[in-house]
Amino acid sequence: MKNQFLVPLTAVALAALTVFVNAADKKPKYTTSEVMEALHKGETNTGKKILQGNGTKEDFAKLVEYYESLPLNPIEKGDKASWEAKTTALLKAAKALNAGEAGALEKYKEAVNCKACHNAHRPEDKK
Repeated sequence: MKNQFLVPLTAVALAALTVFVNAADKKPKYTTSEVMEALHKGETNTGKKILQGNGTKEDFAKLVEYYESLPLNPIEKGDKASWEAKTTALLKAAKALNAGEAGALEKYKEAVNCKACHNAHRPEDKK
């Protein structure tokens, strides 16, 4: 009778442990600087193109690919909870754009507040 409960409980515990270990091992594909360079640098950058309503499906996919790294990168300055909130909002907005969700562009416009993020998280020597 004990085995009826012990086997499923052990399986659930192992599955939970596997998820936890995999999440802890996840490394960012791009540094924060690489993300900013790829998406926000220059006069005709991907972020600006999207904000102007001219983004393509490829642009949206690029946002997702790069923004997936931001929450995984260490912060250089400021509060970790703030960093996670801002970077996760960017990623969610990018995913919404990529999925073609209604109101996604407005979510992106809200999330991509460069000044707020830079003031809170960009070191003085990089400004």
